Amino acid sequence: MSTSAADRASGPTAGKAPDPVTERVAGPATVSGAPPGGGAAENLTWAQVLNWRLVRQHLVPRLPTGTAVDVASALCGLHAQVMSSAELSVAARLDEPRDGDLAEALWTRRELVKLWAVRGTLHLLPAAELDEWLALFGTFGTYGMTDQDTRRLVDLAGRALHGKHLGRTELARAVEGLPGGAGYGRLLTESWGTALKPVSFSGRLCFAPGEGTTVRFTHPGTWVGADPSSVSLADARLAVARRALAMHGAASLEDLTRWLGAGARQTKGLLDALGPEVATVTIDGQPGYALAAQLPGLRDASEPRTVRLLPAFDQWTITLPRTGGAGLPLAHRPRVYRPQGWLTPVILVGHRIRGVWASTRQGNRLRLTLEGLGRGLPRWAVRAAEREAERLADLSGRSLALTWDG
Repeated sequence: MSTSAADRASGPTAGKAPDPVTERVAGPATVSGAPPGGGAAENLTWAQVLNWRLVRQHLVPRLPTGTAVDVASALCGLHAQVMSSAELSVAARLDEPRDGDLAEALWTRRELVKLWAVRGTLHLLPAAELDEWLALFGTFGTYGMTDQDTRRLVDLAGRALHGKHLGRTELARAVEGLPGGAGYGRLLTESWGTALKPVSFSGRLCFAPGEGTTVRFTHPGTWVGADPSSVSLADARLAVARRALAMHGAASLEDLTRWLGAGARQTKGLLDALGPEVATVTIDGQPGYALAAQLPGLRDASEPRTVRLLPAFDQWTITLPRTGGAGLPLAHRPRVYRPQGWLTPVILVGHRIRGVWASTRQGNRLRLTLEGLGRGLPRWAVRAAEREAERLADLSGRSLALTWDG
């Protein structure tokens, strides 16, 4: 498979974004009210926030060098319900994506780990950051079980998986065979595997390489040396809050809560943990939060003249505010946010979703259908979208068959 950097567009004029984890700048505002000295909260627009978010999510500019691990770290994980979408999310953010890099990082180099994460959905998280995430996830819910049953199941599954790679049925049998395991193995095979989530949150379960069509699990401790007990909950909250706000640029409490999949009180606790590192802002009049260190970039961010074809379940689409028409007019939201949590691949023009796309593979051809939403795309955006389509075909090693619908 060959790769090409079809669109090395320059980004907003904000300059280089600070590292949210290593650069801790005491900002002028706090979460719990007005800034010291009685100053007003920073007034931002959604246009500024989304333009800066393009930078933070490495969509503009793309990373000239980097790996799937770099992208996963910047995005607070790669959504992994559909692995091909995770691969395309990485490719959208690298100038020169390398074929097989994500699979190697996951199964060979073990730099990424697949497990249930935010919103109770499958994600790929960097192994180097896993302890911090797991220390926080360990405070998440029990998914319909009592606290006692959850603790027992977590302990049993962790013991069964330690040093082993087991399919779901094998894991259930192993749990049943342990002292005190009678009846608990059954929980692991019910429905959509909901009982696997608290085991994953607790740091006792992650995905292992599969065997044919069989999904297998293992213990993060023996797979990548994970030890969430080595990180205090306070430190975990700080690390996750910094990464989440850096990735969002700025966001409302409602949007952060929806993204995390926890309660509003737990999300507010993350923000409170940041103290003076976080600034209160308004975003088109809506209360929100941002890292104080990012305020200069947010103020100066301008919309780039770029087009990106983003796959289903891309972090951009997931993090887009759901109230108001920021980034996507309300009339077109049903085309993107579909029933049962499915998300449509989108055409991103600047910071606005202006269309959708679909693809099928037929032999050595990649058939792409692009469709604008509402008013037609400007001519320059049509040309840029077609270059992005050619890039996708090149990445797939196939020739392109492109059509526009409507």
